[in-house]
Amino acid sequence: MTDTAASPRILAVANQKGGVGKTTTAINLGTGLAQAGHTTLIIDLDPQGNASTGLDSPSDQREITTYDALTGQSDLSDAMIETPVENFWLVPASVDLSGLDVELSTENTRARRLADLLSNHALTDRFSYILIDCPPSLNILTVNAMVAAHGIVVPLQCEFFALEGLTQLLSTVKGVQQSLNPQLKIDGICLTMYDRRNRLSAQVEEDVRTTLGDVVYATVIPRNVRLSEAPSYGMPALVYDPNCAGSQAYRSLALELISRTSRTRAA
Repeated sequence: MTDTAASPRILAVANQKGGVGKTTTAINLGTGLAQAGHTTLIIDLDPQGNASTGLDSPSDQREITTYDALTGQSDLSDAMIETPVENFWLVPASVDLSGLDVELSTENTRARRLADLLSNHALTDRFSYILIDCPPSLNILTVNAMVAAHGIVVPLQCEFFALEGLTQLLSTVKGVQQSLNPQLKIDGICLTMYDRRNRLSAQVEEDVRTTLGDVVYATVIPRNVRLSEAPSYGMPALVYDPNCAGSQAYRSLALELISRTSRTRAA
């Protein structure tokens, strides 16, 4: 059974620091939402295309991509493909995205390209959730995601400099709020790569929750080998090993996000 909301919740999964579990979070959170009955679309905006590969879309098989849509060569709907997960769709990425900053440098609407594409309600109203997997940098692609999104999901690795790494991202969010998207909010911060055997993980969690409060999701994503293995098989961990600790955590995160969305819409 699927549940398509009248207006989808659009969330950018973003962190300018690489290696924090951003794409892993986008893939598995999307899978959790889809498995919970919410038709979900993931838009891969990372030139590396890891979300696309992790959802069984190898680079040599991507005919139409986010690059084609953002440059006006194709409609977003033409680029959508089904993933191995029921209720879960993908717009794959292309390495050509890496040159988009330069290609759009003289365009006045360059920061609104994705928002304009997602204003097509015939497309977006098919989905309950739209996730945007951003590149690990604060470039025009990430700004496009923030302008198009209602909220941002921030994967945050449990390491010593975790809080310091948020500063630049929050500064960019503030700039987008002031000039392009006043409705943009941090939907939640997701602690990733948590190692219960390591006292540092517990200390980072305590510091982050003390500093940021309820904006931090209650769910914590553990460091888990199966999460790392799954993309090489072209599938999310929730499909590759549904019972592993990482899959259980992302399933819990999806339910927590659904609950937050319900409260937001009821407010």
